[in-house]
Parts: sequence; structure tokens; C-alpha cells
Amino acid sequence: MPVSGNTIFQVLAGLAALTPSIAVAQITSDGLLHEAMGAPDDWHLSGSIRARFEAIDGQFREDAVNRDQVLALRTTLFAEYDSGPVRVGAEFHDARAYFQRRGSSVGTDVVNALEFSQYYAQGDLGETFGAGTTSYLKAGRMTMQLGSERLVARQGFRTSVTSFTGVRLTREGEDGREFVAFWTMPTVRLPTGTTAIRRNRPQWDRENTDLQLFGVFNRVPIGDTTRLETYAYGLIERGESQADRSDRRLFTPGVRLLARPDNGMTFEVEAMAQYGRGRDGSPDSGKLVVPVEAYGFHGDLGYRFAGGWKPELTAFFDFYTGNRREGRIGRFDTLYGARRFEFGPTELFGAADRSNMLSPGVRLNASPAGGLSIMSDYRLLRLASAVDRFSNSDVRDATGRAGRDAGQQMQIQFEYDLVPDVVVVDLGYARLFKGRFLRNAPNAPDPRDVNYGYATVMVSF
Repeated sequence: MPVSGNTIFQVLAGLAALTPSIAVAQITSDGLLHEAMGAPDDWHLSGSIRARFEAIDGQFREDAVNRDQVLALRTTLFAEYDSGPVRVGAEFHDARAYFQRRGSSVGTDVVNALEFSQYYAQGDLGETFGAGTTSYLKAGRMTMQLGSERLVARQGFRTSVTSFTGVRLTREGEDGREFVAFWTMPTVRLPTGTTAIRRNRPQWDRENTDLQLFGVFNRVPIGDTTRLETYAYGLIERGESQADRSDRRLFTPGVRLLARPDNGMTFEVEAMAQYGRGRDGSPDSGKLVVPVEAYGFHGDLGYRFAGGWKPELTAFFDFYTGNRREGRIGRFDTLYGARRFEFGPTELFGAADRSNMLSPGVRLNASPAGGLSIMSDYRLLRLASAVDRFSNSDVRDATGRAGRDAGQQMQIQFEYDLVPDVVVVDLGYARLFKGRFLRNAPNAPDPRDVNYGYATVMVSF
């Protein structure tokens, strides 16, 4: 059933009103699985159930249906046995979608039924790599979060997650020091067929050496509140493990400098480069393997005010290159990074990502009451290259005549800990005001602006 822009707000209000009854129905005692099972101290048991309703009115993608909605359900169960020097753990992950329309953009970012996102063994290496440090080696399938999470992350907003099978060495020291070296095979989420996704058909994810991600990450303190991070990641992809990301050899070095004091001036600067060779299309597209040269940058400057609301006002700027000419790939690839914390909700929305984009903006965060946080931001959206497709859409004007103005985006989010550490309610709204490019490009969808809303209830136990 189609959903109008007004219906979005009705659904958000309705779910918010239902939240207390949902919480009461699902929580017994303190909701902690570990205590409910009477597990001993060398075991850790936890889990979560999350339900989110999303609706979109308007579209920025070329082929997706103009009005859509989805009820996304995610269940996780985690168990870890800690014997002291060795830990063995596993995480079960079930992600499903319901009520989306035919032609929906819902894919494996939402649907990944009956899957193990983690199963690993971890060995404690103690002070092997230096006095005052702690090191460990993890092997198996795992999730990873490195640095800013712009390139390697465990996605939180997205219903499904990306896992990595391989080995990871971590050394941690005082004052937030950390060094990580890893070699992994990212999992390819399955199924990929439209019918299988609509039916939430279970199919084991796969990994093999045709797709490899490896690299090093290092973080050191500079002063009391400033941190310097450096990293270098490599990606090798052969064959057709993913139709639009094939035959690539990428090297992505980067540096990040940030300061996040409890109050006062804050700043962050991250610069990334990407070199190698790749094919801008699948192996059967007939396109040649060509050199890759792409760049990315994020910078922000903010101020955290003292006081009860703890407001923080931040001005930011993002720049990621796009393709400019034949015979060279200039489109930056965000690898396995997260987007929600920076570019707004994903899944049915997610118009902006780290490619072919120049985007300044401003963001406000505040905590007006205990357990309640509010975030709102506004950003301009422009193409870095007028002849490449815009960001996360397929919309493109090869002549460049549609210009660079993709539009403007605003969003607002309310998150409330209804029962601390147990029940969280998350409500959000985003609007994409389409610019000249998204209205006039040859394959642009409906020229109307895009409205999107969601309501989430998550119970942790």
C-alpha cells in the first residue's frame, strides 16, 4: 500500500505512543539474558530485538518505486566463553523485511535471514608487544570498527551487518593508543535475487579469496584530548563476487587528527587517497581495467557548550571525488564504512555517500533531558564532477549540462532511553530538496522532493 508524506508523520506518532506497551510486553525482570540464564561469570550472553518502520515519498534512484515502506526486523543473540587466555564467541543475526512494494530499493542491506555474523576464537597475548600494553589475536568471522568508521565499520542503523573472515592482531596501550593489523575476506551477503529478498529466503553468506580486505591502523595521543590516526588499507577483488565491484586492486592510505574535549572547541580533519587499478563495471561489461586515482576529505569545527543540555554546534565540509574522464577511475570508494552518523538515514533513504560529492553543512546535538538526545543537521549537496553519477544514486548526465547542484538535505533525530540499557526509541525524519541536477538529468526520477521518516524500538537483553 502506498504511503503519503502525511502518513509518515502519522506512523511516527503512532509508534511513539505505542512504545510503553511494547516495552512492558517484552521485558521481564531486568531484561538481562545472562542473569535470566544464571550463567557463570566466564560466560557472556546478550541479545537484542529491533523493529523499525520506514517510509519514503519521492525518489532519487533511477529505477526504484516512488513511494515505498518497509518494516525491518532484526534479532541478534551473542554468546562468548572466556577461559582467561582464550575466548570463543559467536553471534547469530537475523534480518528481515516486510510490506515493501514491488520495485522497492530494499536489498541485502536490509535482508539477511538466519546468519552467523560472528564466530571466532581470540587468544590473549599479554605484554608480548611491549610493557604496559595488552595484545590479542582474533581468528574467524568477526565484525570490525576502525577509527572514524568511514572506511571500516560495523553498521548500526542498517538492519544487516558486514562480517569479515580472517585474522586480526590488536595491541592496546595507555591513553587510547591502539594498533591493528588484519587480513580478512569480507562476506558477500546473500541472497541477491529480488524474489528471494522479498521472501526473506535464508542463504548462507559466503567468503573466499576473490575478495580480500587487509591493512593496518594506528592511533596515538597528542596532548590530553587530541588523537592522531594513520592507516593504510588494501582491497583485492577478482571475478564477479559483486556485479558492480569487480576486478579491483585498491590501496587507501589516510590520516585523521581530532580533538573531542568534554566542553570547548572541537575539531576533526581526515584526508584519504585511493590508488590502484579497477574496472568501472562488471567483467562482462566490456570495460577495460584502468588506473584509479581518487581522494576524500572530511573536516569539521565545533563547540561544546557547558550546561544541562550539553549542546554542540558543528560546521562541517565533505569532499569526495568522482569520475571526470574516460580511461581513469576517479570515483572514491568508501570500502566498508558506515554512513548514518554523517550522511543521514540509509536503507530506503541514503541519498548521500562518500563519492562524487562536495557538501558543506551545519549540525546541532543536544541532550535536553536524561536519556534523551536530539540531533539535527543541514547540508548542501553538489557534485564534484558534473559528468559522473551523483553519490549513491544512478542519476547521471554524461554531458554535464544538468550542472552540479544536487540539492539540499535536512534531518532531525530523537533518541530516548525509555528503560536505560534495555529499551531505546529512535525517531527520525529527513527531506531531500532536489536541485537542478536531480530534476533535469536525463535519467532523473520524479522531480518532486523526497520525504523520509522512520520509527524504531529496540530491546536489549
